[in-house]
Amino acid sequence: MAIIEVKNLKKSFKTYHRGAGLLEAFKDLLLRKSKIKRVLKGVNFEVEEGEILGLIGPNGAGKSTIIKILCGVLIPDSGEVKCMDFNPWGQREQYVKNIGVVFGPKNLLWWDLPAVDTFFYLKELYEIPSKQFSERLRYYTKILDVEDVSKTPVRNLSLGERMKCNLICALLHNPKIVFLDEPTVGVDLIAKENIRKFIHELNRKEKTTFIITTHDMSDIEKLCKRITIINHGEFVYDGLLENIRQKYIKEKHLEIKLLEKGKPFKLQGCRILKQTDYELIIEVSLRKQNMDLLMHHLLSKYQIADITISDPPIEEIIKEIYRR
Repeated sequence: MAIIEVKNLKKSFKTYHRGAGLLEAFKDLLLRKSKIKRVLKGVNFEVEEGEILGLIGPNGAGKSTIIKILCGVLIPDSGEVKCMDFNPWGQREQYVKNIGVVFGPKNLLWWDLPAVDTFFYLKELYEIPSKQFSERLRYYTKILDVEDVSKTPVRNLSLGERMKCNLICALLHNPKIVFLDEPTVGVDLIAKENIRKFIHELNRKEKTTFIITTHDMSDIEKLCKRITIINHGEFVYDGLLENIRQKYIKEKHLEIKLLEKGKPFKLQGCRILKQTDYELIIEVSLRKQNMDLLMHHLLSKYQIADITISDPPIEEIIKEIYRR
């Protein structure tokens, strides 16, 4: 069942520009040069209830514009948007009680107060029953490891600690849909793992629907089964992440450990990345070489201790889609 439905969504912005210097500034007072930028050009998609959707694309592609429209912050030029049967900008007061939003490192917390004070303020704002609030707060602070951190003034927290507390702010009222715009930007590896674990656990336990926009492809790989790729205001892909691998992977990397010194390697469709007496790393073009024939060649020519076969990083595949 679709919890979000978007049909033919369009949005444009008027921008102004001028040259550098005082003369250009005076000219701009008399005649401003404007330009209409079409950010969204008729976007269509649906999100199923309980899904974690990855929304990715280069800078300026329209990701944040979509999120802001879905949150009710922006009004589109045309198109239809239905989130839980609400119109996000037309029924904003009722709608925002059912969503949670985190826009990167933008703070949802009071700077000079401990985060726990913000949590209790949100309890009153959203009219969360005391028992539910206590259970959620205890659970969220434990899984994100901020039980002590939440009692420290926000100005003394690291970026990762603030991001985790921001997540709690967005989720305390148990929203049905959560929008995360760059949720792990500037966060260290340990904090990233905690945040990803938290999102997975909440999605599993509460069936919360997440839409995540990020430039960190490791977030997408760890969290999302389905992704949508937007470029120049239009979707260029909407489907399973695994299907992208199958469709766009053109080569594989092989790392071979040898039991004894090996002869120089040479085979059509293969490029040597590294070769030593006891190690061989090659890149195989799947268009030019069959993997079964390659493995037969390796086993007949070398005494092999171990072989590791890997795909190119997902970042390289996504960049290839952007270029196309």
